[in-house]
Amino acid sequence: MINTLARAQLFAAIEGGSVPWYEEISKFGAIEVRDRLVAGEYSAASKIRERLIQNSGEEVLAEIAKAGAFILIPEDVDWPISLNDLAAPPIALLIKGQREYLPNLVNSISIVGTRNPTQYGVRIAGDFGVGVADHEWAVVSGGAIGIDAAVHKGCLVGEGVTVAVLGGGFNKNYPAVHEKLFAEISESGLLISEVMPDVPAIPHRFLTRNRLIAALSKATVVVEAAFRSGSLRTARDAAEIFRPVMAVPGPINSPTSEGCHRLIAERVAELVSSISEVMELVKPISIK
Repeated sequence: MINTLARAQLFAAIEGGSVPWYEEISKFGAIEVRDRLVAGEYSAASKIRERLIQNSGEEVLAEIAKAGAFILIPEDVDWPISLNDLAAPPIALLIKGQREYLPNLVNSISIVGTRNPTQYGVRIAGDFGVGVADHEWAVVSGGAIGIDAAVHKGCLVGEGVTVAVLGGGFNKNYPAVHEKLFAEISESGLLISEVMPDVPAIPHRFLTRNRLIAALSKATVVVEAAFRSGSLRTARDAAEIFRPVMAVPGPINSPTSEGCHRLIAERVAELVSSISEVMELVKPISIK
């Protein structure tokens, strides 16, 4: 419990995705790093020290519980060990939903795409969500408007387990129009966040959370994406940790498919046109 309290304090005080802080915690442990910070031994971390002093571990855990969530730390038996492939695994994660579904992440697929999809993209994303559920795998996405929402909804229709990795805190409901969707996901899946419940979703936090989407699953599929987009970042994050990447082709003159075509042309992604092709690529690396 002492370690959980230390991790909770560090989680609330340190922005996610920091390689130096991950290495420091790995070397000395959460309790010692917390104590060193409080003692002022890290001269360049005065703001982090202030945040640590302001909130005890018990206060942090109470705030998390008040939001209807719980904290998950790397020492927990149900921690997704796939996250340990990252250069900077999370100090901890906040989870809202059904804890018993965490083991489903062992066999899961991330499906991502643009916030401004075509009807074609929405249809494909929904079909892929249903298809993954039919194969009794979990679907991971980012809870955003567009392709992400279509994937989550498809998986829910298929009565599968879907996981939304959010860019902000649970109390912020970003995007606000997905309040109902997030409630449905938490009933039959999981909401995951790397920030405290009242922390807002701002641009750089979406880039940070993309690495979690990539690492949680066995592979990443991009349905529609512009030439420059966050979905391409997720795909490249996946490739960097040697996860298979797949992309769905679209019309050659469609701006929303330029990113997919770019991934395929650069041989970052395999071209896929059906959920059966996706499963052929991922099932050899599944865990029974």
